[in-house]
Amino acid sequence: MKPESSIDELRKALNEARTELVRRKAEKEIHLNQLHDTVDRLKSCEETRELLDRVRLLFQLSVDHARKQAKQQLETLVTNALKYVFGSSIRFEIELSDHGGNPTAEFYVVSEWEGQEVKNRPQDARGGGVVDIVSLALRIALMETIKPRIQGPIILDEPGKHVSEDYIVPMVEFLKSVGEIFGRQIILVTHNTHLTESADCAYFVRLASGKSEVELSRNLDNNTL
Repeated sequence: MKPESSIDELRKALNEARTELVRRKAEKEIHLNQLHDTVDRLKSCEETRELLDRVRLLFQLSVDHARKQAKQQLETLVTNALKYVFGSSIRFEIELSDHGGNPTAEFYVVSEWEGQEVKNRPQDARGGGVVDIVSLALRIALMETIKPRIQGPIILDEPGKHVSEDYIVPMVEFLKSVGEIFGRQIILVTHNTHLTESADCAYFVRLASGKSEVELSRNLDNNTL
């Protein structure tokens, strides 16, 4: 082999090596830039995740706080209704729990009997009358606590249907106080004479010859008509 040929081949190999070096340096630069971009994105994602975790925690705390506030408001209003009708030795409690990520609420009526507290579900406490009052008070409470406030009258169908005669009059007084406190008209359908006689205005509906006849009552206890 001639010396000139060897030198040419070495030069060629050197040039190829230099070209390969430049190519690999360029690839390295690209990979480094990609790595930096990936690290920056990872850092940004971690910061975003941390922020979202904080927001989620804040939302959870807000939800828990709102839930506790709603619980207290409902307990207070229903307890006041029960005390108004049945006396001071009874109150309403709500137990909040979480089942499979879903919040649940259980309702209880707590009564005092011979110095002992008795805790029952509403349907097991003093018969159906308690259930009627609890249901009535919960409906009123929801109307008054929902935002924006629901406007209009309170319309009731056979309120206190299972409340005994001993407690009908206190229930009537409770309904009157609700109308006065919350500034709502109360419209109800009932067969109970205590309710009709205590109304500001009452209409009797009778079925005659297959037709409904409506008659204005003029025998009201409050003498408004």
